[in-house]
Amino acid sequence: MSAQNLVDYIKDKKILILGFGREGKSTYHFIRQYLPEKHLTIGDRNTVTLEDDNVSFDCGEAYLEHLGDYDLVFKSPGIAFLGVSYPETTEITCQTDLFLRFCDCTVVGVTGTKGKTTTSTLIFKMLKEAGFDACLIGNIGVPVFEDINKDADSVAVIEMSSHQLEFTRTSPHIAVLTNVYEEHLDHYENGMSGYVGAKLNIVRHQKQGDYFIYNGTQGIADYLDETTLKSTCIKVYAQPDEFVQELTTLNNNLKGRHNAMDIGFAAAAAKCMGADEVAIRRAIEKFEGIPNRMEYFGTFGGVDYYNDSIATIPEAVLCAVEAIGNVGTLIIGGLDRGIDYSDFEDALAKLDIDNLVCLPETGHKIADVLAGKGCKAHIQKVADLPEGVRFAVDNTPKGKACLLSPAAASYNVYRDFEEKGSHYKQLVMNMTTG
Repeated sequence: MSAQNLVDYIKDKKILILGFGREGKSTYHFIRQYLPEKHLTIGDRNTVTLEDDNVSFDCGEAYLEHLGDYDLVFKSPGIAFLGVSYPETTEITCQTDLFLRFCDCTVVGVTGTKGKTTTSTLIFKMLKEAGFDACLIGNIGVPVFEDINKDADSVAVIEMSSHQLEFTRTSPHIAVLTNVYEEHLDHYENGMSGYVGAKLNIVRHQKQGDYFIYNGTQGIADYLDETTLKSTCIKVYAQPDEFVQELTTLNNNLKGRHNAMDIGFAAAAAKCMGADEVAIRRAIEKFEGIPNRMEYFGTFGGVDYYNDSIATIPEAVLCAVEAIGNVGTLIIGGLDRGIDYSDFEDALAKLDIDNLVCLPETGHKIADVLAGKGCKAHIQKVADLPEGVRFAVDNTPKGKACLLSPAAASYNVYRDFEEKGSHYKQLVMNMTTG
């Protein structure tokens, strides 16, 4: 049993659970299930309250200063290690790393700046249609320890973020890298190279007989020499083959060239697992879309409303505008993480849209630049999302679409992109149907 092998590995180690969010709590409950009396320490910037006499707490601003006191640190994905030091005797790990090391099942791992949720969901559905005992876990919202006892005949499809891969030393049987763009640069001391380096841990440790599926149009030559890999490399291109072209016509929830790429990645992975084209086709036909990703949620007052709050980089926004077409109002803006928006600003200036609504922080900076670029759209700087939605409801032409697609993270105001997307949808409903 894979869980017992993991328990045997950790049972005699001095353990710190670093970060007590969704994954940290999952790690705590896993350890308690198998080692109910083991002493643990929980570290978090915020105060943690827990009724457990075998738990110590290291909370507050200095919670990253005592890593050397432990043999094993379970690091939660959201914690950045900028300027953090620790001795070689301390092992920094995470659920993803230990799952890959100790699980018995076959693993299909999916990472990338954008498209990983759609791609991993499609792979999961294709495998289910082909009759596999499959689960969908990881960054999609399900901590991987919840399925660590899957047997050898099962398949775990795991969405993997750069944060989860940063300290991962084992690679999945099938690794999918959808793309790499500037994202999470505030998390890594080496910026883009550190970010991409973390993602490439998904393939670095593959063996002969494994598969690496990646974006052939974008390529990886700047970051990794493909000839050094032991796995079989499969490239997916922006111009889809005949089978993928057919699949893109089967479901309106998968419009646009970016979704065509995701279908290509998923179909390639499913075929590597032995799924046939009939199962792949059925999965595409049944696909219901991803919440917060080009999510159409209604037509009100003659305007189609879309929630694309998961689009935190410029490339995703431009793909959404192209795929939806006839966008009357585009709402952008969020946390400033130091991303270079120069090309995005040039593209926005040329877009055939009526209104560009700009939220703090990045939206205001983009608006100031666009003022001197002859932007075709009316530029409206607003103080917050309610003001932005009010403007959109009052000014989006009938017969067109209103799209929230921020090109930035949401943490300056919201807990995450899901909270921002939910607030946007509620505001639209209140202002159009109240």
